[in-house]
Amino acid sequence: MQDSLTLTLVMSSVALQEIISKHLIQSLQRQGMTQVNQNRLNFLSALDCGDNHASELARKLDVSRQMVAKNVKDLVQLGWLIQTPGKGKQKTIQFTEQGEQLISQCRKELAAMDKTLKQAASQESMAETLHTIQSLTAALVNENGD
Repeated sequence: MQDSLTLTLVMSSVALQEIISKHLIQSLQRQGMTQVNQNRLNFLSALDCGDNHASELARKLDVSRQMVAKNVKDLVQLGWLIQTPGKGKQKTIQFTEQGEQLISQCRKELAAMDKTLKQAASQESMAETLHTIQSLTAALVNENGD
């Protein structure tokens, strides 16, 4: 099989994402946040500060509203989210204080990782890499009409 730059890019991106996630989760768990896992962090990262709605989250995450409801129920039970009545049947989803603290700690951990990455590559190199990834993503979206 011929070598593919696209495949190499995908595999490298996945490996980096897995390492960052593993490091973040382990750090949070060492701080006593033992209920943190990859799926929960992925879901929480899609939420905006303030009001969120299941239909918007379903579109953003490309999942069913039932899957959003399942995740919200789980995160409400953990005390990280709260649901309140909204317009019509729609409920408003918001972070609790405990959820905001979790997200704040995630941001601190990611900022610490930024420092580590800046030691491995310059700020300019990282910015150029990010720009390149965004350009590659845009090129594929345009090609496929996604």
